Amino acid sequence: MNIGEQILATLKKEISPSEYERYIKNCYYDPRRSRSDIAYFTVPNILVAKWVQTKYQNKIAHLFEIQNGIKPNIEIHVDHVKLRPANPASIDSKGSAPKSTHLNPSFTFDSFIVGDSNQFAYTAAKSVAEKPGELYNPLFLYGGVGLGKTHLLQAIGNYHITQGKHVIYTTFEQFMNKFTSHLRSQTMDRFRDHFRECDILLIDDVQFLSRKEQTQEEFFHTFNELHQAKKQIVITSDRHPKKIAGLVDRLRSRFEWGLLADIQPPGLETKIAIIQKKCELDGIRLNNDIVHYIATNMGDNIREIEGTIIKLNAMSNMLSQEITLEFAKNAIKDQIKEKQDNITIDDIVAIISKELNVKPSDIRSKKRTQNVVNARRIVIYLARNLTPNSMPQIALYFGMKDHTAISHAMKKINEVIANDENFKVLLEELSNKIETLQKK
Repeated sequence: MNIGEQILATLKKEISPSEYERYIKNCYYDPRRSRSDIAYFTVPNILVAKWVQTKYQNKIAHLFEIQNGIKPNIEIHVDHVKLRPANPASIDSKGSAPKSTHLNPSFTFDSFIVGDSNQFAYTAAKSVAEKPGELYNPLFLYGGVGLGKTHLLQAIGNYHITQGKHVIYTTFEQFMNKFTSHLRSQTMDRFRDHFRECDILLIDDVQFLSRKEQTQEEFFHTFNELHQAKKQIVITSDRHPKKIAGLVDRLRSRFEWGLLADIQPPGLETKIAIIQKKCELDGIRLNNDIVHYIATNMGDNIREIEGTIIKLNAMSNMLSQEITLEFAKNAIKDQIKEKQDNITIDDIVAIISKELNVKPSDIRSKKRTQNVVNARRIVIYLARNLTPNSMPQIALYFGMKDHTAISHAMKKINEVIANDENFKVLLEELSNKIETLQKK
């Protein structure tokens, strides 16, 4: 085993099995081209190359330094084309290497968790990736912040990179800044050539087109050129085209030519699957109680949830402490409190009454029928966990004498939770729904 193979074997022990199988296993050390100051690796495609260079280049160099005292430059090559380290996400070679702009190599279809909330958008994106310019052109993905629009957008781009296509990914803000810059420098031909010579154009956050008349005009012509040439266009927005204020009618109609696919907030099961997948990819161990706690309390912004997992892992490493449920609760209590401050007991009553088919007035009344008592206890439990209200404040809301009735209700519901897994899941789903609907 040569030194490069030893380094990769060492790295295998420090990363998750899935990342090793998907990326590092496909790296080959070439001792003939390597020197003490240069470690030369080859990989089968640009996606693996970018992932290794972005995430593991420094780590590999450090392992070499530990092994022989010299920290070499790590060179990653695809089909004999060297990646430029200054911008590993952008390859612009006259050879066979595909072109792209700033794609995250971890955003693939394989790493996207599919659930009821995003099944349609995922299927549409996959279809566009497999048959660009044929089925749905443009594909317009829309939905709230952090739900996975950018992931699907870039998954399409990463798929086409492996096919040798010229992919351009840009946010609308970047598009607008480039347009303004070229307009001022009177180099609009270069701007148009840049965006109109690609095979796949991916535009993120197109809602910022709103009221930008000159930029809308330019984008309209760029859209037409690409569409007529059967080049695939994929667009994301936080809202439906009809709800983008200040969007000219002819551009709105272009957005509706192809397919509109919305992404809804994920359900509890999907969030749990996303957390588990993130932990698997990053080699982070969280038990089921912690996963459920994060899924139930962190809302529906997937980026925020993933950031929470990274934060927990970083704190655990820095403090040399195991991630327990108590550790997790303490680590993210400020984030939870910020969310809870925005939820009121009235919000909880409104949603529980609808979900359990009990009148809001009955929940706040003295009625003792079983369905009303159960609904009231659930409201009390969720109010205690999802709002900053104390037990005396909750008692005052329900017109009770003091907090002892609230304490009794909490005790009763905790007993049910301990003995009834289905009821525990119901509470988590209701909690998730309250947070989701409250933010809309």
